[in-house]
Amino acid sequence: MPPAPLTVAAVQAEPVPGDVAGNAATAARLVARAAERGARVAVLPELFLPAYHPPALRADPAGTDVVTAEDRTVDDPRLEPLRAAAVSGGVTVVVGAAVRHPDNRRTISSLVVDRGGAVRVGYDKQQLWGGERELFDAGDRGATLLVDGWRLGLGICYDGCFPEHGRAAAADGAHGYLCPSGYLAGSEHRRDLYYAARALDNTMYVVFANSVGGAEPWRFNGGAAVYDPEGRPLARGADAGEDVLVATLDPAQLAATRAAHSMLADRLRDLGPARLSLVG
Repeated sequence: MPPAPLTVAAVQAEPVPGDVAGNAATAARLVARAAERGARVAVLPELFLPAYHPPALRADPAGTDVVTAEDRTVDDPRLEPLRAAAVSGGVTVVVGAAVRHPDNRRTISSLVVDRGGAVRVGYDKQQLWGGERELFDAGDRGATLLVDGWRLGLGICYDGCFPEHGRAAAADGAHGYLCPSGYLAGSEHRRDLYYAARALDNTMYVVFANSVGGAEPWRFNGGAAVYDPEGRPLARGADAGEDVLVATLDPAQLAATRAAHSMLADRLRDLGPARLSLVG
């Protein structure tokens, strides 16, 4: 178990399509709000830096991407306000970006801005949804972020729709699962079900961030949330409007939940060589 509680923030906000510098400044303002409320980790939505807006991402890849070096570090002056906010607030930031890799792959990724201001690519989305496949390449591995003794699995939006993705994080020892996302208006039922289920499936906390606003057909529905290890919301945003949702992850609650609901310990590693087919 982690040594102490960890306060986290799930952010919902509306980025401007194509404006990486402006959206980084918005992210910095929201991170400062999270820090004022005691958050040590802040999670912002999927593709927040360029905005989840396929026409802009298609029209200006050079302007909407951030470039990573071979060691997955990012040195982009447009991110300076966000780096400064992470340092001044003592907050580790997870924020969505479009990333161009040295081999020219383009991924939907989560950048991690640490409390010293260093920026690196933390995770590349593995499960691409719909038209994302026309613009991006899929990641090829999972990732776990270590913060203050907490192991936090990283996912992005559609990843969280697959039980095995969250389970892989739990199998790696995750105490929580961070999911920057971009859920469109009309998907509220699925938005509220998937991430609560990933929490309960794996008896781990889940931090879900989402965009709001935007013009049809790219209008997003908020509902940012932090779920406890039984899938109950500790904090949840409305379907519209900017918000910073703050909650504290408690190792005692995590331990108690895992003692009472021992799915991780009880799960079978092998369900057998084949399934039986029965005729009724």
